[in-house]
Amino acid sequence: MTKKRKLFTYFLVLFSTVAASFAFYLWQVYSSPNLNVDGKETFVLYIPEGSDYNQVLDSLRSHNIIHNEIAFGFLTKRKGYREEIKAGRYEIPPNSSNNTIISKLLAGRQDPVKLTFNNIRTKEDLVRKIGSRLAFNGEELLAKLRDEDTANKYGFTSETFMNMFLPDTYFIYWTVTPDAFLDRMHSEYKKFWTEERKAKAESIALSPDQVSILASIVQSETNKKDEMPVVAGVYMNRLRIGMPLQADPTVKFAVGDFSLKRILHKHLSIDSPYNTYKNTGLPPGPIALPERVALDAVLNYQKHNYTYFSAKEDFSGYHNFAENFNEHIKNAQRYQTALNQRGIR
Repeated sequence: MTKKRKLFTYFLVLFSTVAASFAFYLWQVYSSPNLNVDGKETFVLYIPEGSDYNQVLDSLRSHNIIHNEIAFGFLTKRKGYREEIKAGRYEIPPNSSNNTIISKLLAGRQDPVKLTFNNIRTKEDLVRKIGSRLAFNGEELLAKLRDEDTANKYGFTSETFMNMFLPDTYFIYWTVTPDAFLDRMHSEYKKFWTEERKAKAESIALSPDQVSILASIVQSETNKKDEMPVVAGVYMNRLRIGMPLQADPTVKFAVGDFSLKRILHKHLSIDSPYNTYKNTGLPPGPIALPERVALDAVLNYQKHNYTYFSAKEDFSGYHNFAENFNEHIKNAQRYQTALNQRGIR
């Protein structure tokens, strides 16, 4: 082999080695998988509004999400991410490459929060349930829920405003503002109240707000879906004849103690528009957030002649229904005896 040929071969090998090394480096920078602590769980990165690059890097570093910080830093600079920090909630699957992570953050491709709320009685309950799941300040939302002008904006009063929130599972971006959250809930409310449901409400002489209020009482009386239309029928009968609803859950709401096992005479005498033993008609607002099944139970209430009901003495959660007071007293006495036997005071 001539000297010239040997030199050519040497430079060819050298070039190939450098090219391979450079290609490997580029692969590391762009495509090398990053491992979180166990390499199995998706990491959720929260970037608050106003964060800078160093704060994002600190969060990733503290959770061992990137293993080649130099390569990661090089790529963030090359792609211009350091000047384009977008707030949000980002899910980063295990073994995601630098390029995958940075491209997602740069584009602001947030992953929504799966937000479920139910068993809500008050505005404070609602804020506690969702306040820690979203970025906004819960007190800011609570102030809006208590504000008459905000309620009016959506067609409610401050007392009926809670009717707008339908218990369900929603997918909402973490960075949503309180106003945008209210807009979303109003949109879901309008989707539920179709023309067909509005027509049903009108046919039973109730407004959508009144349906929601009555549904909140029905749901508080029974968690048995098949019994809800029967209970709703009892209250519709009472409303029709001008009889007080005499719903124990409204008294608990008026007292502010939802743990009460027995409603006593001292509770029945409380002066409150929510005490349906002292006032006829519906209370001014819901006593809980009724679920869709309860709302539909009112809209499709069972027509019957019952005007009374009492919890069954077997504590099954179902009720004994009666058409007259004497029959009701017998049912109620059986339940009271069962309470006494169990020492429930």
